[in-house]
Parts: sequence; structure tokens; C-alpha cells
Amino acid sequence: MKVLQISQRRPRVGLAAALAIAGLLPAAGRISAQDLIPTQNPTGRPEVLRDVGFDQKLNNQVPLDLNFRDEHNNGVTLRQLMDGKPVILTLVYYQCPMLCTEVLNGTLNSLKEVPLDMGKDFEVITVSIDPTERSILADAKHTMYAGLYGRSGAVGGWHFLTGDGPQIKQLAASVGFRYAYDPVSKQFAHASGIVVLTPEGRVSRYLFGIHYAPRDIRLALIEASSEKIGSPVEDAVLLYCYHYDPTTGKYGMVVANILRAGAAITILALGLAIFVMFRGEKRRKIAPQGASQNAGHQARGSV
Repeated sequence: MKVLQISQRRPRVGLAAALAIAGLLPAAGRISAQDLIPTQNPTGRPEVLRDVGFDQKLNNQVPLDLNFRDEHNNGVTLRQLMDGKPVILTLVYYQCPMLCTEVLNGTLNSLKEVPLDMGKDFEVITVSIDPTERSILADAKHTMYAGLYGRSGAVGGWHFLTGDGPQIKQLAASVGFRYAYDPVSKQFAHASGIVVLTPEGRVSRYLFGIHYAPRDIRLALIEASSEKIGSPVEDAVLLYCYHYDPTTGKYGMVVANILRAGAAITILALGLAIFVMFRGEKRRKIAPQGASQNAGHQARGSV
């Protein structure tokens, strides 16, 4: 892969920041917890979310010899799959109600716009954080996303893995991915984002949220290919998989709030566009009429 010289560029987290300002996301910042059972507390935040986040461990070495199972239930290590290329690492779980799918969809949509080729210039490794999930789920995800990518390299370039709890936790800890399991809802609480690794398995850059600009991913992969370590994302606001309603004592997907907000913004934008369009059309119609009336007055005056 040809390595290009590029300037440092900070990934954008505009969507997450906007949603946080709108009050649709949990407050930003590092959170810690002692208990995974959701309970009421003075802040209204469930305990399950108090140890969830994404610590930026730039230049940290990922353990490449951990054992996982690929989508065909074959034993593999990260070192074997990386094959001397930079890697986009996504930590999700395959039965996640919505947010994990949004992370994978965001990754897919961005990579389709990136001129680099998966399997040739870089690899994508998706690891389930749920130790109870099996390769049959990984295989279904692999078939779908490799097909949607639409390039031949995806079949051998996008890997969907499952593994045992200790290996999953060790990998997650090495990239600062803090998650928690809620036995009440039987779901995992986690933040969203992707991690770019160098060919040697060092953390090069983080991209947070569920939408990743193709230019950001391309530059991150080029940086990582030459073993460069990017800059930390400052003032990052994370999207969390869980949203807790203290009035009902139940969890709901924060993505639902995102979709509602997006729909409201879209409707507002369309309404504004229609208003401007009709207003401009009205002015164009009035202008010729006014011009013709003035011309008539001038003609009568000259007589």
C-alpha cells in the first residue's frame, strides 16, 4: 500500500455534540461504576452506565495473539487476520437491538466511498463482546456486510469474530472500550465508535459516533499504514447504547431519540426550504408585474 504524507486532522464529532446540546445524550465525561444492576440514583443515571465509555489509549499495543473464532468457526488470532495491513476494529455484539447495527452500517457506508480497497489495503475486524454468541451469527453478519460492500476483497477482508470472555475483555481493555452487561434487560451497555490500528497492532486513531466521514477514515488508514499515531479527540461526546428513563425504571435505545431528532430536523429543514422556494417564486412573479405597471405609468406620462 502506498503511504502518503498527510497532515494531522482531528476527527469530527459534530452529530454527537449537537445531540448532547439538545439534551438527547447522556452527559459527556468519564464515568465509573460499582454495580451492574440498574438502580435509581440522585443523578437519574443507571449504575450500568457508570462504567461505560471509550478511553483513548493512543499508541497502546493490542494483544495480537489472542484466540478467537471466525465466521466459519475456525480458530484465528488477530495477527493472522491483520496480515501486515492497517485495521479498522469494531467492538459490537451481533444481537444488539440497534446501535451496533448503526456502527456497522456507518462503517460500511463510509468504506464504500473510500478509494482504498478492503482486503488489499486494509482489513476490518469486528469482534462480538458477547461471549455467548456463536459463529452462526458472525457468518450471517459477514455474508450481509461483505455483500453490501460490493467489492471482491470484502469476503476475505472483513472478519466477524466471536470469542471467550477473558479474551474479549483483554482486547477491549487494550483499546479503552469499557462496556457492561445488564442482567435485567439482558443487553450490553456500551459506547459507539471505531478504532484504527497500525499494521503492528498499535492504536492509531479513534472515530466516535455512528457516522464516519470517508475522508477521515481514508486519512486515518494512510496514517496507520506508516505506523503513525494520530491525535486524541478532544471534547468527545459519546453515543451510548442505553438510555434510562428513571420515571419508568426501564431502558430505551438512545438511537430512538437520535432518529426522532433527525426526523424533526429533517421536517424543519424541508419546511424552511419550501417556504424559501415559494417566497422566491412569489417575488419573481411580483417583479415583472411591478415593472409592467411602472412602464405603463411612464407611457401615460409621456403622452
